[in-house]
Amino acid sequence: MILRRVARPLLASIFVFGGIGALRDTQGHAKAAEPFLTETFDKVEGLVPDQVPRDPATLVRIDAAVKIGAGLALASGKAPRLAAVALLGSLVPTTLAAHRFWQLTDPGEKQAQQIQFVKNASLAGGLLLAASDTAGKPSLGWRARRAAKKAGKRADKLAKRAEKSLTD
Repeated sequence: MILRRVARPLLASIFVFGGIGALRDTQGHAKAAEPFLTETFDKVEGLVPDQVPRDPATLVRIDAAVKIGAGLALASGKAPRLAAVALLGSLVPTTLAAHRFWQLTDPGEKQAQQIQFVKNASLAGGLLLAASDTAGKPSLGWRARRAAKKAGKRADKLAKRAEKSLTD
């Protein structure tokens, strides 16, 4: 459908652009994310495996790669539902790290960050729609319920045949 061919690249563009920006200024993004990352890793100490990087610059690069890769996948329609979920998984911590308006005291800066937070919440809504878009095909849940119903009917028929053959 033409709508998907237009909407997906439009939604994906901000993520690709943001990922490229993060790679161009990794240290600046890492500095902004560091307080959030420190606080988060302190809260989950012992729960996160040692193999998970804790260096803010490394995490910014990983996040940028996810944004660029999943953004391009969403834009091109390659595994769009998976790409939307990956972008959503990237958007949530990015939003919580970069737009903590509730901690700010300067009214102008607070309002600017609140706008960015709400913008990201809106993007999350678009990603949720993209993640649930089956492009007109039945969802996996519907297919699973249908298959279970068919299997139940077949089992009933077999049970009736078996019962009939035992009574004959």
